[in-house]
Amino acid sequence: MAEEMKDDFIYTLTDEETGIESNFELLASCELDGNVYFALQPEDAPEEYVILRRELDEDGEEMLVTIEDDEEFDRVADLFDDEFSDFDYDGEEEKE
Repeated sequence: MAEEMKDDFIYTLTDEETGIESNFELLASCELDGNVYFALQPEDAPEEYVILRRELDEDGEEMLVTIEDDEEFDRVADLFDDEFSDFDYDGEEEKE
């Protein structure tokens, strides 16, 4: 997926197969094994989120790509699941 950053927290991603653009809100980012990953919430599906990896293209431009390796995806998804487990979706973080 190609990306265009609209502002600090909203990304417009273009599906390279269909050319359809969609807006995503940045929920969180993390670094694992030298890679940076983003958890993004689709504007039209607030109960879901997708995880993408940041890469550089041949021109050195940043882009977000789908994680093809199941093991890599599972490790990153576990990190985000742990982070989001403390989040209260009514708008406040839970206190321990």
